Amino acid sequence: MPHLYTSVERMTFRPSDPSRYTSRDIFTVYVSLLKTRYTHEFTSNIIGGKAKKGFAGRRGGGPKKKAVTRSVKAGLQFPVGRIGRYLKKGRYAQRVGSGAPVYLAAVLEYLAAEVLELAGNAARDNKKTRIIPRHVLLAVRNDEELGKLLSGVTIAHGGVLPNINPILLPKKTAEKASTGGSKEPKSPKAGKSPKKA
Repeated sequence: MPHLYTSVERMTFRPSDPSRYTSRDIFTVYVSLLKTRYTHEFTSNIIGGKAKKGFAGRRGGGPKKKAVTRSVKAGLQFPVGRIGRYLKKGRYAQRVGSGAPVYLAAVLEYLAAEVLELAGNAARDNKKTRIIPRHVLLAVRNDEELGKLLSGVTIAHGGVLPNINPILLPKKTAEKASTGGSKEPKSPKAGKSPKKA
């Protein structure tokens, strides 16, 4: 195999005596030749604009698979990837597990859906089709568990719950009901005191 020996001689810089080559030398040169050959073919195909199916990576032929997000895999609307990025970027812990953003996204989605459902009911009770901060406040404060969770939260432009202490209510209606509607006779006016001379 004179062409192999000349290649070996050229790449290993050894004299052309074939008896001095070991099997390791020949194997090394063979592997390097294969690398050179396939690298040349790969680059020429890419520059020519035709990538073959045999090569790995995104440049391989065939139809591209559509990306499936982790939110779709988990059946959620909230973004799992974005929440995971925020967990890592916030440095809440040195490491973040793969299930942590999925769990957190599910919890946040549940809370948001609960608040929106109750706020929508409050808007419908007030004959409105748009949820405003007042409806959110009524929804949160009228729910026991959400009220406990958001007890220290102030909702801007939310107002307060309608609440008047019964003691502060006027007593006219109570008196009318007790007396039966009869008016008490007025006491006669006392005579005017005589003028001093």
